[in-house]
Amino acid sequence: MTSDARPTKSPARAKSQTIQPVMTQKSLLSFFKSNAPPSATGGGNNSSHSAATGAESSTPSFHTSEQAMMQTPTKNESGNGSNSSRGSNSVDSTLLFSTDEAILRGSKRKTLDFEDDNETSPVSKEETRSVKKFAAEVEKLSLHTPARKLNLGNLDNDEDDQPLGTRRPSRGVRRVKYEISDDDDDEDDRKHVGSSTSTKPRRKSKITNDDDDESEYEAPAAVPEDDDFNMEIDEAELDVSFLLDDDDEPPPSPTRHKSAPAKPQLVSTPTKKPLPLASVFNKQAPSPSKPSPSRPALMLKDDKKKERAAKFEEANSGRYKWLLNIKDADGNPIGSPDYDPRTLYIPKEAWGNFTDFERQFWDIKGKHFDSVVFFKKGKFYELYENDADIGHQQFDLKLTDRTNMRMVGVPESSFEYWAAQFIAKGYKVARVDQMETALGKAMRERGGAVSKSAVQKVIRRELHSILTAGTLTDSGLLTNEMATYCMAIKELNRPGMEHLPTQFGIAFVDTSTAEFNLATFYDDMDRTKFETLITQIKPKEIVVEKGGLSVRSTRILKNSLGVNSIWNHLQPGSEFWDALNTSDELRVHEYFGPNVPGTVATECWPQALQSMNGNYAVISALGGLVWYLRSLKLDKELLSFKNFHIYDPVRQASTLILDGQTLSNLEVFQNNSDGTEAGTVLRLLNRCVTPFGKRLFRRWLCHPLRSTSAISARLDAVEDLMRVPGFMELFEEKCARFPDLERIVSRIHAGSCKISEFLIVLSTFRSLIDTARRLNSYTTQFSSKKLESVLAELPDLTPYLDYFNEAFDHKIAATEGEINPYPGFAEDYDANSEDFKQLDSEFSAHLDKAKRELKTTKVVYKDLGKEIYQLEVSNKVAVPKNWKKMSGTSSVSRYYNPELTALVTRLQEARETKTAIMKELQGRLYAKFDENYKDWLKAIKIIAEIDCLGSLAKSSSALGSPACRPEFVESEKSVLELEGLRHPCVIPGIASDFIPNDTILGGETSNLILLTGPNMGGKSTLLRQTCVAIIMAQLGCYVAAEKCRMTPFDRIFTRIGANDNILAGQSTFMVELSETSKILAEATERSMVILDELGRGTSTFDGYAIAYSVLHELSTRIGCLGLFSTHYGTLTTEFERDPNVALKHMACQVDQENREVTFLYKLIDGVCEKSYGMNVAHMAGVPRKIVDRAEQMAESFELKQETKREEEKRMMRGTKNIGQGMIMDLAFLLSRVGKDKDMEDISAATANGVESDSVSIRVGARRLTKEQEVRVLQRIFASMTNV
Repeated sequence: MTSDARPTKSPARAKSQTIQPVMTQKSLLSFFKSNAPPSATGGGNNSSHSAATGAESSTPSFHTSEQAMMQTPTKNESGNGSNSSRGSNSVDSTLLFSTDEAILRGSKRKTLDFEDDNETSPVSKEETRSVKKFAAEVEKLSLHTPARKLNLGNLDNDEDDQPLGTRRPSRGVRRVKYEISDDDDDEDDRKHVGSSTSTKPRRKSKITNDDDDESEYEAPAAVPEDDDFNMEIDEAELDVSFLLDDDDEPPPSPTRHKSAPAKPQLVSTPTKKPLPLASVFNKQAPSPSKPSPSRPALMLKDDKKKERAAKFEEANSGRYKWLLNIKDADGNPIGSPDYDPRTLYIPKEAWGNFTDFERQFWDIKGKHFDSVVFFKKGKFYELYENDADIGHQQFDLKLTDRTNMRMVGVPESSFEYWAAQFIAKGYKVARVDQMETALGKAMRERGGAVSKSAVQKVIRRELHSILTAGTLTDSGLLTNEMATYCMAIKELNRPGMEHLPTQFGIAFVDTSTAEFNLATFYDDMDRTKFETLITQIKPKEIVVEKGGLSVRSTRILKNSLGVNSIWNHLQPGSEFWDALNTSDELRVHEYFGPNVPGTVATECWPQALQSMNGNYAVISALGGLVWYLRSLKLDKELLSFKNFHIYDPVRQASTLILDGQTLSNLEVFQNNSDGTEAGTVLRLLNRCVTPFGKRLFRRWLCHPLRSTSAISARLDAVEDLMRVPGFMELFEEKCARFPDLERIVSRIHAGSCKISEFLIVLSTFRSLIDTARRLNSYTTQFSSKKLESVLAELPDLTPYLDYFNEAFDHKIAATEGEINPYPGFAEDYDANSEDFKQLDSEFSAHLDKAKRELKTTKVVYKDLGKEIYQLEVSNKVAVPKNWKKMSGTSSVSRYYNPELTALVTRLQEARETKTAIMKELQGRLYAKFDENYKDWLKAIKIIAEIDCLGSLAKSSSALGSPACRPEFVESEKSVLELEGLRHPCVIPGIASDFIPNDTILGGETSNLILLTGPNMGGKSTLLRQTCVAIIMAQLGCYVAAEKCRMTPFDRIFTRIGANDNILAGQSTFMVELSETSKILAEATERSMVILDELGRGTSTFDGYAIAYSVLHELSTRIGCLGLFSTHYGTLTTEFERDPNVALKHMACQVDQENREVTFLYKLIDGVCEKSYGMNVAHMAGVPRKIVDRAEQMAESFELKQETKREEEKRMMRGTKNIGQGMIMDLAFLLSRVGKDKDMEDISAATANGVESDSVSIRVGARRLTKEQEVRVLQRIFASMTNV
């Protein structure tokens, strides 16, 4: 045989491949040389051999022996590569099917499973024609011709001529396969398999694959390479959909036999059927000692899947039958009140059936059954069993049955993407990482640190973190710049006393910034403060103890948060700790620093936490939150930051209170149509350019200012920024590119920050210092001192940044992704660097030694994948026997010798040591940065404050014209004067299309406006724009009006819109009265009250009576400012003489003939005659007949009412109506005469603890103060004067 087909032993394939013999090029050319097919007598020989045997046949047939056809030629003693002579029975090697030539290096070889039929059948003419065409194509093919150029598609134009058991190639079908290994250093590229000229038996190395079953297989220790034979195969042109799936269990490696090859048998019996052509081309050589089993013809892909699924079910149904009846760790089934979805019951007998890997997996999964576990395997994260089903069904990941369990996998590089997808669907994601590499495991075992436990037999893995929607910290998973909170709630319920105030303790954290907030308060039956807090914070995740929340609180949470929130129910006591256990846990784990003997443990606690130490409710809530964070592996990194604050949801002393209902009615944070920010006040005003500035502005909007001096100082700063635009231009130019410093500083403290992020933070703070210096130059142009004082508070960060500049080279760290310290900064790193230098010199010395030993200078080091520093030597050079060949080509071979192997091992261990040192060094640098975290955070807060002031300035400029600076006055009586007011959300370009209105309340005018007008006339818009103007003014922003003069308000109450609360079991009218009750109980003289169509949810008379009583209470006793819109016409009659109530309406023009209403949207004095409901019904498309009938009925009702009023006037004999309310007030004051002293005596007795029965007092009855009585008398006298 020529050198083109060197005989050799076939190296072992990968597990998923099958050894298949193919024909060499020369074999094919010789086989199809003649026009007639080869005779049977030659076993595939040429015609001369047939003549010599005297068995030439005129009929072509394929009578041949399988042994003769499939026999691999062996090398003879002379080493020429040809077969030894065996007389007439020898077989020409050029005509044999050689498995050696099948090894196509540099390509992925595809094989087909054809019918294995021991019997033969006649060859048809069509098959003969196909063979001839195939031979013609092969003859054109050279060894270097890519296989894709072989024209196989035109061998048969007739589809029926295709041989049985074959399939036509189809384009576009490609199967992608990923390799899975437990060694994180595994290479994606596998070594090409090639032939070798060596006749020595290969050494077999035992390779342990850390897989599910810890299976072992034998593979050659060294795999040669050949560069002179590189046939490319275009997989896109092959239909491989019916091949063995990538994740099929591979068949066992074929056993090698040393028995002599069988002699070919000359078969000429015409009764036997010829061997099918497909079998000749693709049959594997059977073992002489074991007959080849018969196999089915060709199994389709679906059939193969079904067969594999059946085998998998048969093998594992018994092992995992306990998953059919899921229970928690305590044995409670699903549906039980005590069922805990976080745990899983695994029976003891199941643990005995697990492999080591399965035991490692289920040990983690059983404790986190409610989470989707991403299990690290080499360069992939894998999901098993129920988690695999979720990945397959929800995200269409390919499902397979590897490791005796159903499995899907995703690449390591795309973990953040897939984790974000699962979290967006509402799942928790548990991340399990490998804590060591294969080399690290070997070093650990060699060091004698191996435990006898089964888990230690595989690569060590641990739960790294659990990711949830409310506790994300990784930059790759945080998609929203706004804060995301996880909140723990403790409610102190008192059974039977629901009508009394309830105490709440609340702790919530923004895990992205490690900011904790603590809140505690007593709340009313309607949970006003609690609802306000939930509306302001909008937590993504809730932590409560089982049975710990009342029904009212639970309903408020569900109504306010919706279905996308995550609920965590913890066991009382053991998980949701009480205050005592919480204090002990904080002390024992030393979250805030080490416990110093002789000192109080709480001295190292943050100041905010110390102030709450005696509050049972809030400390217990913090305990539940800490336990939950500990279960997520987040407790240490967040609590040790010591970033604690006290949160007051109402801040009654210093801010304008916006309760939850007001925030919702005014659409401050989200609109009422689709729940987004579109059209909201936040979207209108928040124009910050930094992420931390945007979060601070939202907090500003929750709590507008109340102090006149604070508001004026903020307005002065805003006005300066509008007047000096260069300041904000420079600020935006530099700061708009800033990363989220607040979050990254938190990650640096936690040690989870990437090196690239750390470098960005250092450079950003350097830029921040330079920007602040340049901004200071503008302060001389400012009239206010606000901005100057803010910039003056910026700490000096230069010494801290200089330290890191002197520690390591930032440019190298940015390019290489690792920190290389300067010499002298880290002693351990310097020592490791010396080790590398020593190894480099030893490698050079070894290379020189090898050159001298081999007496050639053509010896170099070659790195191939993980096999580094291989000695590459020409094949013409003889090497010592103790050199082990690792790879090679036709011209060179690569070797390891014992000395070189030891050097490579030392180098790998040095690299492993360097990795550990680099990780520890990185932690030291982060810790050094964290020492000054207060200064870093202070600088961030200052930039955020400037950003918020700039946002107010930009929003003020964007309001268009008219817009004015609000004027605040200090006055005993509340005042609100808005002239030319329009809604701020109107686009400035079309501002002229919006009709402005004047709203004058308080001072020398009426405190309340009783507003009437047609439906759709703009009443609700007027109410909302008035409240939004107040919020903007007290926030420090300009107002969209010609004039704004006001006193600061302490609270805004709203009752707008008609909606029911089905989940809370409340009707529309019940919701109205609940909100009205809050207003009557908490409104003051400094409050703004908005009531829209109160009383419409019940009968006309009941609704009118309630509306009258509420308006009378607001006007007479509370004395607040407000707007009260109504459709009750008689209500205007009752208050027409009340000096505290002004009657106004929204103007319109009515065309009675066409039944059309033109809305003028202008607020004017007087009362609207009608609501024009019939006209609106006609405009809405109600059928004309129904509208006509309704109009007749309305006229009839109005006639009756008019007749009744005329009769009342006749009975009153022309006297003026001063209103029923005036008469009731006068009667009340007269009844008070002489009772003041009695009430004083009762109050004094009650204060001294003495019960008095002399005068009975109705519980909850309201008393008028002296000032209120004077106000009522003045109102009555004014009304009498008007009459």
